[in-house]
Amino acid sequence: MHSADIIIIGGGAAGLMAAAGAAETMAKNGTDGKVIVLEKMPRPGRKIMITGKGRCNFTNVKSWNEFNGHIHPKPNFLKPSFYNLTSEKMVDYLQDHGMEAVIERGDRAFPTSHLASDVVDALVRAAEDAGAKIHCGKEVRDISRQARNDDDCHPEQSEGSFTIECADGARYTCRKLIICTGGLSYPKTGSTGDGYEWAKEFGHSIRPLFPSLTAIVPKGYKHDSTDSEMKGHINRNVQLSEIGESLCGNQLKNVGISLIVDGNEAQNEFGDLDFTDGGIEGPIGFKVSRKCVNAIINGSKVSVVLDLKPAVDIEDLTVRINTLWNEVSKDKRSANKLYKDRFRILLTKVLPMSLIPAFQKLNPNADHKTLAKVLKNWKMEITGFVGYERCVVTAGGVSLEEVTPKTLESRLIPGLYFAGEVLDLDADTGGYNLQTAFSTGYLAGISAAK
Repeated sequence: MHSADIIIIGGGAAGLMAAAGAAETMAKNGTDGKVIVLEKMPRPGRKIMITGKGRCNFTNVKSWNEFNGHIHPKPNFLKPSFYNLTSEKMVDYLQDHGMEAVIERGDRAFPTSHLASDVVDALVRAAEDAGAKIHCGKEVRDISRQARNDDDCHPEQSEGSFTIECADGARYTCRKLIICTGGLSYPKTGSTGDGYEWAKEFGHSIRPLFPSLTAIVPKGYKHDSTDSEMKGHINRNVQLSEIGESLCGNQLKNVGISLIVDGNEAQNEFGDLDFTDGGIEGPIGFKVSRKCVNAIINGSKVSVVLDLKPAVDIEDLTVRINTLWNEVSKDKRSANKLYKDRFRILLTKVLPMSLIPAFQKLNPNADHKTLAKVLKNWKMEITGFVGYERCVVTAGGVSLEEVTPKTLESRLIPGLYFAGEVLDLDADTGGYNLQTAFSTGYLAGISAAK
């Protein structure tokens, strides 16, 4: 039987920061305490390692007034955690533990090396240097709680001890327990939703879970293979259709996307968009995916409208296209060409070559007279989305109403804390999710140690 003052389940972003925060606070207060992290995988930080395709955009250095607009569903819950460890402080913190950072476009912070492993190494170093111990290969199977034997306290309202049993037979006890098990996204990294089940066993409510920051799939993009277990889920590995093949690989810069739910515009974004083997991704594809996925799961009819020329209004674009069409038509090389061939020449002047085949297949009635309208209103029905196998983050989680934002302690079970993705907190792409994990983990660790 191993005994500790504080045990953290999960050695990801939130768990490692919780360990560092707890151990640092104990040392600062002169408390001779013990902090242990239980991580089921052979090494900690597995999900961090794949963040940003291995480059790891670990935070965003915007101020709170800008940062909070990227947090869902209740940004004010995060405010105490954020001010305790701001994104700028996080950059300095990692630098103090041997990792240099660089700030790039959009206030996104990366390790100077652009290696996610450097972020993990710095986090592990911070936790271990503070005195925390990381036990890997410890898959937690069961958690039980023994309330303190006070005659004047109800068991649910008194402090006690937690007993943790692992799959390999190891047992641990602690006074304070911090659950940092992440969500359901990328289960191969160890995120399999265990924390939600333990939270429910302790009486907590779990807000509906669904994939976010994921590929959304247009109608006809893949061969029909929806998952009956989750409405709209189309596995990433499902084969692309002919249309999907022709769209896949196209990267569009500075375009607009509008999300339409049941006939009404629900969201509008501007930026870069990618067509991938999953569907529509890229920064603005990810931004609309949260509302899109939630709407599909709830049975709404969903579509997106792409504006390929957002910097030009439709009147000016019409004039420009008419001018280009006249130039094509008067060109001697076009004299004996069919209309469809001349129209294709026109398309090469307003679209990337690689996009033209798919654009024509999906807009078969477009001609030089209607082209401006189609370029600014390319509508695609969305019928599905990629699920937890490749989504970036899990939306939903432990109800925020049942957790104290200033400490991250459970309102139901004294001595129990939650941090990171297991909470009903998620964010847009751009470093916001990792900072949320760092900030909540650090505050939970400090609070538990106090």
